[in-house]
Amino acid sequence: MLRLIAPFLAALLLTTSLVFGQDSPATLARAAIDQLEAAHTALNGARRASDRVAALSQIIRGYEDGLSAMRVGLRRAALREAALRREFDAEAEQLSRLLGVLLSMQSSAGPLALLHPAGPIGTARSAMIVADITPAIRRQADDLRRRLEEVTLLRALQKNAATTLQRGLSGVQQARTDLSQAIANRTKLPQRFLSDPAQLQALINSSETLDGFASGLSDMNISDSFAGSIRSFRAAKGTIALPVSGTVLRGFNEPDAAGVRRPGLLLATRPLAIVTAPWSATLRYRGPLLDYGNVMILEPEAGILMVLAGLGTAFGEVGQVLAPKTALGLMGGTSPDADRFFVDAVTGAGFDQTETLYIELRLGGTPVDPAGWFAETEE
Repeated sequence: MLRLIAPFLAALLLTTSLVFGQDSPATLARAAIDQLEAAHTALNGARRASDRVAALSQIIRGYEDGLSAMRVGLRRAALREAALRREFDAEAEQLSRLLGVLLSMQSSAGPLALLHPAGPIGTARSAMIVADITPAIRRQADDLRRRLEEVTLLRALQKNAATTLQRGLSGVQQARTDLSQAIANRTKLPQRFLSDPAQLQALINSSETLDGFASGLSDMNISDSFAGSIRSFRAAKGTIALPVSGTVLRGFNEPDAAGVRRPGLLLATRPLAIVTAPWSATLRYRGPLLDYGNVMILEPEAGILMVLAGLGTAFGEVGQVLAPKTALGLMGGTSPDADRFFVDAVTGAGFDQTETLYIELRLGGTPVDPAGWFAETEE
């Protein structure tokens, strides 16, 4: 069914983008459909990838970006259709008269239209008047036709998007399931050190704050046998990708509603969004901690710790050396079904970024503002 609809919809969206511009709702939706179709094609071929974890991580991000773009496109399409409806309502009387004139001109017999009760002179004058007003009527008629065509295109877009949405939501769920299985089947990653469970548990039990835990973790000695193979994190400041797609809710030391300040960034993310390693790093800790939920602490360079807190599901083993973009886990929450997604997108109801990820960066045991380190948040 989708294969039958996709060519029609692609042609429809291409026509709309040419007529109404590159920022039109249809253009955005077409880009979203392309992203979702590319992700679906990649998912079918992921089982042949040499590194299924890396491949599936990229596929999930592709699905997420495509669904986000689809949400924006559908919302803009709904807003544009509403604006056109308001225009039609405001111009109802004028449009009615215009349609009446067009119909009368079309139905009038040619010879009779040239006759005038005042004779030839009146007929000539009438012809001159008609000649003067015809271009204006034609412009109004062309504008009306253009707007009616736009409404038709927007309705077709919304009607056919439901199929693509269902395919996209099913695809990303399958990719998440495949990712979990691929990680379970993954051969061991390079190990920088072996954790001491007793020592780590003692640190957890004695720590009353994240700061205390991170400071204690920094003091634990580990082997530096892999240190030379990890690229300089400090030198990459300002170019590092965020570990998850999201929006900054609160900045460094910015108070929340209760007046509590935390030395990190708080990002709003979509439910079940994939979280990936932003840089080559050693996994120093993974698990629940205090009231932060699932916490992962990475060491991208000696003396630097990156704390990620709030994941729903966390992958990996302490001591492993992770490559950039390695899947670290998934955010919590549940994804909406296609009907709920469509309704929320069109009406603007709800908020798709309902989960939060806390990011803290510590240099030499001291928290620093992470914003300047990431490309998306650097000012």
